[in-house]
Amino acid sequence: MKQKNHPFGSSFEAFFYPTMLLIVLWVVYWADHLFKFDFYKWGVLPRSFEGLKGIIFMPFIHSEREIQHIVNNSAPSFFLLAALIYFYREIALKVFFVGWFTTGLLLWIYADNHGAYHIGISGLIYMLAGFLFTSGVLRKFLPLQAISLFVVFLYGSMIWGVFPMQQKVSWEGHLMGLIVGVALAIVYKSHGPQRPKFQYEIEKEMGIEPPDLEAIYHENVRLAQEAEAERERQEKGYVIVYHYVAPNDEASKQKDENAAQ
Repeated sequence: MKQKNHPFGSSFEAFFYPTMLLIVLWVVYWADHLFKFDFYKWGVLPRSFEGLKGIIFMPFIHSEREIQHIVNNSAPSFFLLAALIYFYREIALKVFFVGWFTTGLLLWIYADNHGAYHIGISGLIYMLAGFLFTSGVLRKFLPLQAISLFVVFLYGSMIWGVFPMQQKVSWEGHLMGLIVGVALAIVYKSHGPQRPKFQYEIEKEMGIEPPDLEAIYHENVRLAQEAEAERERQEKGYVIVYHYVAPNDEASKQKDENAAQ
C-alpha cells in the first residue's frame, strides 16, 4: 500500500537523535564528576589558540558544581532539536552543525576575554529557537507558524538572556546563537518544507496568463442586453432586416476618378 507523502520527517528520528544528544551531555557531566580533570578548559576561551577547541566541545561541557545548569538546558535542547528534525528534516543536519560551528566561532571572535571559559549548550539552544521562530514567520506555512508560536510561548523569556544581566552567564553565546539562528532561517528560506501553492501561483510560474474575468463579465452582460432587446423587438412585431447593396461598378469607378481629381 502506498503511503501518503508529507513534507515532514519521521517521529522516530525526531525522538532518537535528541535523546542521544541528552545521553552524551549527561555522560560527559557524570565523567566530569568521576575524573579529576578540568573539563571546563574544553570550552571557548575568546581569541586564544587554546580556546579554539571549545568551538567544537563547548556544548558538551556544563558546570560541575551546579547541576541546575545542565538540567535547565536539557528540556529545551530535546524539544527544539526534535522540532528541527521533524519539521525541517531536509535541512536539519546542515542547520544544526553549521549553527553549532558558527555560533562557537563568533563567540570566540567577539566575546570579551576575561580569562573565563564559555561552556554549555545554551548557545545552540538560542540558535535553534531563533531558527525555528524566524523560519516559521518567513515561510508563512501554518504548521511552521504554529512552531513559531510554540517557541515564543515556551521560551520567549529567553530573550533576556542575550543581555548582560547575570554574572557567570554567557550572554555573548546566547546572542551569537540567536543571530546565527535568524541568519540561517533567512539563508535556507527556500529550502525544506514550503507553503503549498495555489493554482493561480502555479499557472503564473508556468507563464499561463489568467483570464480577464472583468472583460468576460462585461461581454456577457452586453450579449445578454442585446438578446433581451432582440426579444422585445420580436414581441412588439419589429423586425430589423439588413440589406447589403453592392455599388454599381461604373458609378463607383466614376466616383473614385472624381475624388482623385
